[in-house]
Amino acid sequence: MSFFPKIAFQYEVEEYLTKVFRNNELITALGAREAENKYQSLLSHLSHPPAFTTVRVNTHLASVKHVKKLLFEEIQKQFKGLRVPVLEHPKLQDILLIPVIGPRRDLKKHASEVIVGAQCGYAVLRGAHVYVPGIVSTSRFVKAGDMVSVYSDIEGKCKRGAKEFDGVKVFLGNGISELSRSEIFSSSGPLKGLGIRMVEPVYLSPSFDNVLPSNLFLQNLPSVVVSHILDPQPGEKILDMCAAPGGKTTHLATLMHDQGEVIAMDKTANKVKKIKQNAELLQLNCIKAFCCDGTKAISVEKRETKQEGPPFLPESFDRILLDAPCSGMGQRPNMAYASTLKEVTSYQPLQRKLFTVAVRLLKPGGVLVYSTCTITLSENEEQVAWALKTFPCLQLHPQEPHIGGEGMKGAGLSLDQLKLLQRFDPSAVTLQGMDINSLQDSREDDLISLANKDCIGFFIAKFIKSNSK
Repeated sequence: MSFFPKIAFQYEVEEYLTKVFRNNELITALGAREAENKYQSLLSHLSHPPAFTTVRVNTHLASVKHVKKLLFEEIQKQFKGLRVPVLEHPKLQDILLIPVIGPRRDLKKHASEVIVGAQCGYAVLRGAHVYVPGIVSTSRFVKAGDMVSVYSDIEGKCKRGAKEFDGVKVFLGNGISELSRSEIFSSSGPLKGLGIRMVEPVYLSPSFDNVLPSNLFLQNLPSVVVSHILDPQPGEKILDMCAAPGGKTTHLATLMHDQGEVIAMDKTANKVKKIKQNAELLQLNCIKAFCCDGTKAISVEKRETKQEGPPFLPESFDRILLDAPCSGMGQRPNMAYASTLKEVTSYQPLQRKLFTVAVRLLKPGGVLVYSTCTITLSENEEQVAWALKTFPCLQLHPQEPHIGGEGMKGAGLSLDQLKLLQRFDPSAVTLQGMDINSLQDSREDDLISLANKDCIGFFIAKFIKSNSK
């Protein structure tokens, strides 16, 4: 049952998506009504957070059992003794799952209001407190220590520093203000640090601010699956083409027991810096991060033997992960998607350029995994159909573990090919809230099954390169 309104798109994007999810192949297979129901369910799911918080354990430094114990104690402390379980995943043995309690419909709203930006709001729905840069406006007389109701300005229309806002706003819960209004909007420049400590969030998730930072990495469940599917081995040379902020990069290095070489690239210098910081924090030494546009990562000329970074010679890597830049429509929660149709459709050509470079950089017999965090056909199944037609040397390969559903119809792929793909579709389960009573009555197997389905929208394809042609 929806607590928030369905995700809103610009008119042209909505028209485009409607055609995608009512394509002829899909309607022939499901029927018009079922296809429409699945699409509407997806829109509802996208505006709500996933049913579980997923954390990946840095098994390079600590065991899952040890971290599980520490995390359970931390959650009890944050939730004031509420016994929320920490679950181990049977197929992803380096992650822990924490059920999200909510939505809580009985929270009292306070007269003093704080409006935050949409991105800040989404972070709050996944367990974060409110930091000062995320605050857009407050009621006139807010003081430090006041209980305030926090709302998200999902359309981005509230003016900074406004004393009231009557536009579209979504209630996120209640918190205690750490600062007065005048301190928040100080003329001496923007402040940093904690602004509102959330004490009654609509969705109760643990905060991970400085919680076991060397032992845990917050990561969506499908993002963890990707690295397991690439299955890097100790001593191999791996390329993570679009690597920031480094979650998958550090996971690949961990799976290799920090033995071998993981080359991480991103075209933005600050993001490369973040990759290096994460590698250092998790004490992983086999990662080398470079600022490079992936479309220019291949060299046609002979390199100097001492050159470590890009561009690289063809057939340099044993395995390549292309977690491609994408339209990001699978991210949750998201109540208002701002991109235009021109922006949405701009990703397919870029993804193909990156994919072409990846194929050339991969050794014969090597593995290429392509993934996105979006829901469109053009960036997912259509890319697979294009790749198989364009590169005869590539073969689709089964994925292990296979936790998501099969690929979506509409790109002309065969049923056997669709079964080799992995599409995480949040609409695969009924949108449901979770309270502490229903949680304690649930079987662990059922909770794991829910976690596998009620996650972000995501897509994965795995290819093997059969020869060097």
